[in-house]
Amino acid sequence: MAKSSRFKLVESIGRSLPDVEVTTTWGQPTLKVHGKMFVCIASHKSAEPDTLVVRMDMADRDALIADDPQTYYLKEHYVGYPCVLVRLSRVRRDALRDLITGAHRYMSRSTRKTPPRRSAKGGRHS
Repeated sequence: MAKSSRFKLVESIGRSLPDVEVTTTWGQPTLKVHGKMFVCIASHKSAEPDTLVVRMDMADRDALIADDPQTYYLKEHYVGYPCVLVRLSRVRRDALRDLITGAHRYMSRSTRKTPPRRSAKGGRHS
């Protein structure tokens, strides 16, 4: 798969999901949901070329890396963030779809607004 078509596939999968915006972050192609990045091409110099940053729970990330370190990895810069680095040249198409869909779900949950609480008299608390 050519370099330019790798993110085209990521973008295509992302566009099939609700409320996705295709934009850039730090000069790299990015998918956002409700203004929050959930997938982007890695821009930090520690990441390998053609690496995708995918947001996810840290426990899930650690399991992916343990299971397939040839495809999934971390660099020190990313350790404290809920994300995994993905070698686009190694990830299978079905796994990529699952990663993107999962990242969208993960960030959609974290961006949902909770309705204001109501007091016993029916008033709103902010």
